[in-house]
Amino acid sequence: MSGVPNVDGRIGDQPRDRRAVYVISVAAELSGVHPQTLRIYERKGLVDPTRTPGGSRRFSEMDLARLRRIQELTSAGVNLEGVRRVLELETEVLGLHAQLDQVRQEAKETLENAHRHYRRELVPLNQSPVAYRGNRQRPRG
Repeated sequence: MSGVPNVDGRIGDQPRDRRAVYVISVAAELSGVHPQTLRIYERKGLVDPTRTPGGSRRFSEMDLARLRRIQELTSAGVNLEGVRRVLELETEVLGLHAQLDQVRQEAKETLENAHRHYRRELVPLNQSPVAYRGNRQRPRG
């Protein structure tokens, strides 16, 4: 039953998009690049396919998405060093967004807890508010 996806999309211990299943020729065809180009991308550190015990490359859905992004950037005229930097920055931005979401959630929970705490401490007034008139003295003329 190891090949059957779980409810959460995992097969075995890995999510479906991280399972390295495509050989280099299939990955090249699916991503629209030549197999030799994939080898160059790997040498440059742009992709890191999984290796089988025999040394063959295996690409995952995530690898294919990354290859498509690399193709998109190179087609727009970005050189490979620029692509490497863009991918690095995109990864950093995703991490920062996740961190920001976490901080926002923590702030929201803290605020809700503070409001709950204040509500418990509030003492209801059973009196009507009275307007303050002060001790004004009228000028005598």
